[in-house]
Amino acid sequence: MSMINGIVLNYIALSLGIINVSLMMGLLYSYYRTYKAVKSGFTIGLLYFTCLILIQNIFVSLFLAIQLFFPGPNMDITEVHEPVKPLLFINMIQLVALSILYKITMK
Repeated sequence: MSMINGIVLNYIALSLGIINVSLMMGLLYSYYRTYKAVKSGFTIGLLYFTCLILIQNIFVSLFLAIQLFFPGPNMDITEVHEPVKPLLFINMIQLVALSILYKITMK
Protein backbone atom coordinates (compact mmCIF):
# COMPACT_ATOMS: atom_id res chain seq x y z
CA MET A 1 0.00 0.00 0.00
CA SER A 2 1.45 3.33 -0.95
CA MET A 3 1.62 6.28 1.37
CA ILE A 4 -1.08 8.22 -0.51
CA ASN A 5 -3.52 5.29 -0.47
CA GLY A 6 -2.96 4.81 3.26
CA ILE A 7 -3.66 8.46 3.99
CA VAL A 8 -6.78 8.44 1.79
CA LEU A 9 -8.05 5.31 3.54
CA ASN A 10 -7.41 6.96 6.89
CA TYR A 11 -9.39 10.05 5.86
CA ILE A 12 -12.28 7.88 4.65
CA ALA A 13 -12.27 5.80 7.85
CA LEU A 14 -12.15 8.96 9.97
CA SER A 15 -15.00 10.54 8.01
CA LEU A 16 -17.16 7.44 8.43
CA GLY A 17 -16.34 7.41 12.14
CA ILE A 18 -17.46 11.03 12.50
CA ILE A 19 -20.70 10.27 10.66
CA ASN A 20 -21.25 7.29 12.98
CA VAL A 21 -20.72 9.50 16.03
CA SER A 22 -23.25 11.99 14.65
CA LEU A 23 -25.83 9.24 14.06
CA MET A 24 -25.23 7.90 17.57
CA MET A 25 -25.77 11.37 19.04
CA GLY A 26 -29.10 11.60 17.20
CA LEU A 27 -30.13 8.17 18.45
CA LEU A 28 -29.07 9.02 21.99
CA TYR A 29 -31.17 12.19 21.93
CA SER A 30 -34.18 10.31 20.56
CA TYR A 31 -33.89 7.51 23.11
CA TYR A 32 -33.49 10.01 25.95
CA ARG A 33 -36.64 11.85 24.86
CA THR A 34 -38.51 8.54 24.70
CA TYR A 35 -37.20 7.50 28.12
CA LYS A 36 -38.39 10.76 29.68
CA ALA A 37 -41.88 10.12 28.29
CA VAL A 38 -42.18 6.35 28.81
CA LYS A 39 -39.65 5.39 31.54
CA SER A 40 -39.39 1.78 30.37
CA GLY A 41 -36.57 -0.67 31.03
CA PHE A 42 -36.19 -1.32 27.30
CA THR A 43 -35.54 2.35 26.65
CA ILE A 44 -32.92 2.56 29.40
CA GLY A 45 -31.24 -0.46 27.79
CA LEU A 46 -31.20 1.40 24.48
CA LEU A 47 -29.63 4.39 26.24
CA TYR A 48 -26.87 2.23 27.76
CA PHE A 49 -26.23 0.46 24.45
CA THR A 50 -26.09 3.75 22.55
CA CYS A 51 -23.72 5.29 25.08
CA LEU A 52 -21.31 2.37 24.89
CA ILE A 53 -21.29 2.27 21.08
CA LEU A 54 -20.88 6.06 21.05
CA ILE A 55 -17.84 5.83 23.35
CA GLN A 56 -16.35 3.10 21.13
CA ASN A 57 -16.87 5.21 18.00
CA ILE A 58 -15.32 8.28 19.64
CA PHE A 59 -12.21 6.30 20.63
CA VAL A 60 -11.82 4.78 17.16
CA SER A 61 -12.22 8.21 15.54
CA LEU A 62 -9.69 9.73 17.94
CA PHE A 63 -7.26 6.89 17.19
CA LEU A 64 -7.60 7.51 13.45
CA ALA A 65 -7.26 11.29 13.86
CA ILE A 66 -4.15 10.96 16.02
CA GLN A 67 -2.58 8.61 13.46
CA LEU A 68 -3.39 11.01 10.65
CA PHE A 69 -2.46 14.34 12.19
CA PHE A 70 0.29 13.34 14.65
CA PRO A 71 2.36 10.53 13.10
CA GLY A 72 5.28 9.32 15.16
CA PRO A 73 8.86 10.14 14.16
CA ASN A 74 10.65 7.72 11.83
CA MET A 75 7.62 5.49 11.41
CA ASP A 76 7.29 3.39 8.33
CA ILE A 77 3.99 4.16 6.63
CA THR A 78 2.83 0.53 6.87
CA GLU A 79 3.27 0.64 10.66
CA VAL A 80 1.12 3.74 10.93
CA HIS A 81 -1.68 2.76 8.57
CA GLU A 82 -1.90 -1.00 9.08
CA PRO A 83 -5.05 -0.95 11.29
CA VAL A 84 -6.86 1.46 8.96
CA LYS A 85 -8.30 -1.21 6.63
CA PRO A 86 -10.08 -3.19 9.39
CA LEU A 87 -11.30 0.02 11.03
CA LEU A 88 -12.56 1.30 7.68
CA PHE A 89 -14.48 -1.94 7.14
CA ILE A 90 -15.96 -1.81 10.66
CA ASN A 91 -16.96 1.84 10.21
CA MET A 92 -18.64 1.06 6.88
CA ILE A 93 -20.70 -1.77 8.39
CA GLN A 94 -21.61 0.36 11.40
CA LEU A 95 -22.66 3.22 9.13
CA VAL A 96 -25.11 0.98 7.27
CA ALA A 97 -26.46 -0.54 10.50
CA LEU A 98 -26.76 2.82 12.28
CA SER A 99 -28.41 4.43 9.26
CA ILE A 100 -31.07 1.71 9.25
CA LEU A 101 -31.55 2.01 13.02
CA TYR A 102 -31.73 5.81 12.79
CA LYS A 103 -34.32 5.68 10.00
CA ILE A 104 -36.46 3.19 11.95
CA THR A 105 -36.12 5.16 15.20
CA MET A 106 -37.13 8.46 13.63
CA LYS A 107 -40.38 7.02 12.16
